[in-house]
Amino acid sequence: MSALVRIEGLGVSFATDAGPVKAVDDVTLSVERGEVLAIVGESGSGKTVTAKTILGLLPSTATTSGAVILSNKAGTSETDVVSLSKKELRAIRGTDVAMVFQEPSTALNPVFPVGWQIIEGLQAHSKISRKEARRKAIDILGRVGIPDPEVRVDHYPHQFSGGQKQRVVIAMALVLEPGLIVADEPTTALDVTVQAEILDLLRRCRDEFGMGIVLITHNMGVVADLADRVAVMYQGNVVEQADVKTLFASPQADYTKALLAAVPYVGHGTVTAEARAANRPADWLEQAPVVEARGLQIEYPGRFGRPPFRAVDGVDFVIRPGEVLGLVGESGSGKTTIGRAIAGLTRVTGGSLQVLGHEMNGIRERRFRPSRSRIGFVFQDPASSFNPLLTIAECVAEPLVIHGRAADASDARQRVNELLEAVQLPSAYGDRFPHELSGGQRQRASLARAIALEPELLIADEPTSALDVSVQARVLELFAELQRGFGFASLFISHDLAVVDILADRIAVMYRGHLVEGGTGAEVLGAPVDPYTKRLLASLPVPDPVAQAERRAELRRIREAG
Repeated sequence: MSALVRIEGLGVSFATDAGPVKAVDDVTLSVERGEVLAIVGESGSGKTVTAKTILGLLPSTATTSGAVILSNKAGTSETDVVSLSKKELRAIRGTDVAMVFQEPSTALNPVFPVGWQIIEGLQAHSKISRKEARRKAIDILGRVGIPDPEVRVDHYPHQFSGGQKQRVVIAMALVLEPGLIVADEPTTALDVTVQAEILDLLRRCRDEFGMGIVLITHNMGVVADLADRVAVMYQGNVVEQADVKTLFASPQADYTKALLAAVPYVGHGTVTAEARAANRPADWLEQAPVVEARGLQIEYPGRFGRPPFRAVDGVDFVIRPGEVLGLVGESGSGKTTIGRAIAGLTRVTGGSLQVLGHEMNGIRERRFRPSRSRIGFVFQDPASSFNPLLTIAECVAEPLVIHGRAADASDARQRVNELLEAVQLPSAYGDRFPHELSGGQRQRASLARAIALEPELLIADEPTSALDVSVQARVLELFAELQRGFGFASLFISHDLAVVDILADRIAVMYRGHLVEGGTGAEVLGAPVDPYTKRLLASLPVPDPVAQAERRAELRRIREAG
């Protein structure tokens, strides 16, 4: 039996108060041993529902038809997962098929060490001593690239970085050496450098363990890097299926063509940046900067006698009126800390930071408060930045009410409707609650709230990191359109170089608290000088399997060169 899993005519519908909703309709797929099948499509296309069916993880409200034929690890028998009882499902999970969940922070139990959580899975499926299980847990943590596994095995999830937590979740899936791994968006919110390491790890798992992988993702660069075959889903149906080179070279379905066309490429932003620069007034360089940092330092105090941690060290940059500065770098480089300091949310401890004419080093909140209405902030995760008890109209009206531009949310409703129309949301959506909107719609509402007071400066912190490529493309177009219309200056924080290239006039690269390189997109991305920028650029997967193979080899050379 070469196929690890065969999905035949799968249909899944969910019972709701308004009647059954069809999530997956007549899907037929298969995965061979040692093969990576990528299932791609936008949110709501049915890709995660299809993947969860393989492990029998659908809720009780789901009704399933068709068959999911799963081969055991040894390849000696087959089982229809759809017909299995809960007890029988528990027997195959972890041993024949395992899952790497999208968000490792929620997949890991915060009150137990990671070693305990790996050992629990081992002892649930095999008669093994605690000592032997601990040895296996240390071994698998080492194999997935966790440094000092003998020590880290006793650490808790909060003591690991995002990339390391993802490695721990992969270790939990691998420890019983299943035949098939289902990886649901395993690199969604990771930096490009960490993402490249996780993709290398999955590739190595496939080669070393000989397993098959079902990869759920919306990142077409990741697909080009790792997949052997691709299935494209749209509204519950598979609209196209082909090997990876064929799909990227000559897509057949209109939806696949649109999906690939929406992917941002490094180099696409040069023309737009040049056009914006040409339209600026002659005295633009002489105008007073909106933000100016000179030798900026930001320290977080140490606890329990530890020395303070310097998150930002000696950074210089300028943001002029109407200019977009893209700030890129991996997690922990100091990007968000700088954004929060500009907004007055984090204290400046050294150097100088001028924001809208105010020196932020030593400023008191009472003095800065009147200027807050001149600054907008778009948060990374709109779902957690909105009050879930308020409607979208009430959330967008909040700045207007707080700064005295309206008596209450109903008084501000006309202005809120105008803002919703500006971000291409129907005004009727104002009566919905945040959970009733999709990720892209929530991000648009977040933009509406940020521009409600017509700010001179907008800080956008990773506003598109968790969005599908098609939704991301629409949000980026909208951001550029709003920036042209309102003329605000902006600090755009991201770890995606292609996204920053599209929007930014200039790009600044952060690494471990230092600004290591800066300039226009053509300078920084076209001819990088700093070794870190080169590594960052080589780590970014491109949606072209042939070009991506060359980039992977280049990244390997850069790593070996140190």
